[in-house]
Amino acid sequence: MFKKTTLFLLLLALAAALPAQELVSYTLIGSKSQAQLAAQFNLPFIQFGARYYKVTYSSHDLTGVQDTLSGFVVVPDNNSKIYPRLVYQHGTSSSKDNVPSSYGQPGGEEGDIPVFFAGMGFVSLAPDYLGLGISKGFHPYVHAESETWVALDMLRAFDSLQTQIDVHTNEQLFLTGYSQGGHASMALHHAVETDPNAEFTATAASHMSGPYSIGEVMRDFILSDSVYFYPAYIPNTLLSYQVVYGNLFDQVEDVFRAPYADPIGQFFTGQLNLGDLNNLLINQLIATEGECRPTRMIQDSIKQVVASDPDHPVNIALRANDVYKWAPQAPTRLFYCKADDQVPYLNSLVARDTMLALGAVDLAAANPDSTATHVECVEPAVISTLAFFLGYQQIGEVSYTGESQVDAGLFSVQPNPADTYVEVHTGREGELLVYDITGRLVAQRAVSGDVLEMAVGDWEKGVYLFVWRHGGRVEVDRVVIR
Repeated sequence: MFKKTTLFLLLLALAAALPAQELVSYTLIGSKSQAQLAAQFNLPFIQFGARYYKVTYSSHDLTGVQDTLSGFVVVPDNNSKIYPRLVYQHGTSSSKDNVPSSYGQPGGEEGDIPVFFAGMGFVSLAPDYLGLGISKGFHPYVHAESETWVALDMLRAFDSLQTQIDVHTNEQLFLTGYSQGGHASMALHHAVETDPNAEFTATAASHMSGPYSIGEVMRDFILSDSVYFYPAYIPNTLLSYQVVYGNLFDQVEDVFRAPYADPIGQFFTGQLNLGDLNNLLINQLIATEGECRPTRMIQDSIKQVVASDPDHPVNIALRANDVYKWAPQAPTRLFYCKADDQVPYLNSLVARDTMLALGAVDLAAANPDSTATHVECVEPAVISTLAFFLGYQQIGEVSYTGESQVDAGLFSVQPNPADTYVEVHTGREGELLVYDITGRLVAQRAVSGDVLEMAVGDWEKGVYLFVWRHGGRVEVDRVVIR
């Protein structure tokens, strides 16, 4: 079924150097008000409404041939401000249309996170990836290089888009992603920081619940014969790397046993999507093996050689897509949940320890919910990411004299960080509400316009959002209590 050619490898090597990044089209697909977003996410401190667009832009496929890709762009609805950019990389897609740019349609739920960040003042970009959305061909799953170039090309194309949709951005760039997207965001972060010709500078990064250690943690987990209810991830990864590198095997039956090889072949040819394949494989494994132990789909001869030969093409391909063996210089967080049932949390610990040993400047791993599964971990990881990013976010005010200014306004809370008390400066009457980062209301005061002093010495350490409501407006200041 598969053949490696010298031409293929030559084109792959040249792919990253080919010109790309032109905006092809954009379509406004919807908008939500600040109140609608606050209700949707049940967080009253949402600061802006949002407009969202499906965009298409030029890039290239695995062989270097020009391709048109799709993605999702969400902008805050206040055009008078200057916002940072944020790239969100999405998780595993069960089908070709299970992508951010399908937001508002079945399968478009991944668009919720970019919309959420736009409501907090980030211009959010979410690429659909190669082979998904409108892109042709087989999606190269957890392939670090293509995950990187589709995001970089989308950032480049955004330069043309922002003038057309009247949005202003500064030089700040925040990087994040969940699950497969955590792998993709770490790959993008690596490229931004280590390419001597990099066009962008990372302000801060948060990689969430990703399989960063494909060649070690994920490989060893699969070879361990564990019960695992996501068996389709294994053929999805191996088929992807066969498409990329061309030398793993000749046909599906070389790697996968009957009766599993047939549906896996149907998935590769597009007759089944990933979600359907996963359900079929679970049922077949339970019927044939008694339990869902995905390693039993694999031919014994392949398992033995992969376990014993570190230079087998499968092992080389897996290690080539590890994304953690470097030292981030931008502030970086790795959020995971210890009860994750899809991506072993050891990925985050191995990445943390390796990056710190290599000289990472400001990096930590955190477990925001020890009992959360992979799906349940999304919310606490995203909220933790928001709290982290808010400590660096800068929003400016558009100046029509040609210069941008930091948007200070009348509202401020000082000192910041604080440990015993804060002074709230408003300059006019209104209502002050204080929330912790989970959305819990901590304090509520009427504001007369004079300086309001509040004791915070007995508050838990963390980030708090001071929300000032006046005359139909909402202003937010973030304060760290230490």
